[in-house]
Amino acid sequence: MKKSILLTLVFTLFINCIYAQVKVKTGIEVLRERNFDILKGKRVGLITNPTGVDSRLKSTVDILFEAEDVNLVALYAPEHGIRGNFTAGHQLEDEHDEKTNLPVYSLHGKLRKPTPEILSGVDILVYDIQDIGSRSYTYISTLGLAMEAAAENNIEFVVLDRPNPLGGEKMEGVITRKGFFSFVSQFAIPYVHGLTAGELAKFLNYEKMLDKGVQCKLTVVEMQGWTRDMNFIDTKLQWVMSSPHIPHAESTFFYPISGILGELYGYNIGIGYTLPFEVFAGNNIDAEKLANDMNALNLPGLIFRPVHFRPYYSHAKDIEQHGVQIHIVDYKKAQLSLVQFYFLQEVRKQEPNKDVFEENAKRINMFDKVCGSDEVRTKFAKNYKVDDIIDIWYKDIPEYRKRIEPYLIYK
Repeated sequence: MKKSILLTLVFTLFINCIYAQVKVKTGIEVLRERNFDILKGKRVGLITNPTGVDSRLKSTVDILFEAEDVNLVALYAPEHGIRGNFTAGHQLEDEHDEKTNLPVYSLHGKLRKPTPEILSGVDILVYDIQDIGSRSYTYISTLGLAMEAAAENNIEFVVLDRPNPLGGEKMEGVITRKGFFSFVSQFAIPYVHGLTAGELAKFLNYEKMLDKGVQCKLTVVEMQGWTRDMNFIDTKLQWVMSSPHIPHAESTFFYPISGILGELYGYNIGIGYTLPFEVFAGNNIDAEKLANDMNALNLPGLIFRPVHFRPYYSHAKDIEQHGVQIHIVDYKKAQLSLVQFYFLQEVRKQEPNKDVFEENAKRINMFDKVCGSDEVRTKFAKNYKVDDIIDIWYKDIPEYRKRIEPYLIYK
């Protein structure tokens, strides 16, 4: 018995030491310390998923449901669902949460924007979802549509802020152009946008970037301890899988490195294998040569290693793939989103007759939407040279940095 008690005490001390290292308090923890002041006396709707947790991994659903002075009346599910158990693109149905018996309304099925019917009986909408810092991740699209619905239905809107896992300094890619807005490029922001969800909400709201320029009554519950130079690892927070192929905090670093190319299905980027977004591979690639060629580019902060594998599912299932694994050795120096174009440049030398765009013409529309423009593809496809698109890729960033400055919460 004494041994059991001692082990329990040692384990408790170990856990407390881990949490003592946490540098950042997220919005839900700050709100709890304020005794949920802004929610009292109001009927609360919550937009969340498994990433909505405190530093001890307790769900925001449970925190609000158990709080004495909070009347949580409805839940709203983004892509992948409240419990995160659905794959990308899966059409969700309305349901009831088994633990709380609250209604769960789908925002990734027949509806993507909350309607007056499913907002009936709600006075205030709370958003608590971990974003990954890339424009094509749909949670920020859900954020914007929910803000529009709140504005149109005279409902308050609260963002419980969380870190941008890529940090707040990296900004890459073209601003989404007219004609290329979609659920994977909902807003006129760069591909790597550099904002927290709270900062993005302020930017969209006060710059009147929501549909028809509507503005909601917005409150951002700010984090404590987060600074723009911190990626997610620096926060010492625990990462909760934000979607099936973003299992680790480091996965967010690789998503912008290969995710745009992945829309073409022309090469395998690790989806279907154990390294989602961390590889570039194909059926007939000379992996050793590709690794040498990629390393010869001297891309800051990156090293490439030959890799061979067979995907378990998805593109190229059971077909042996050859290519490179991407290793980030200095995150601060690494430029992320152009790496996939460098891969296309170098692999083209091995397969000069292979045109990945022509071979996957049915996927070009989605590729362009994720890029935010067709200008990148059309310019690059002429010669397969990254130098041809660098100016296009970065030319919007200086003006964007100036425009977002008034809405930055963290320094």
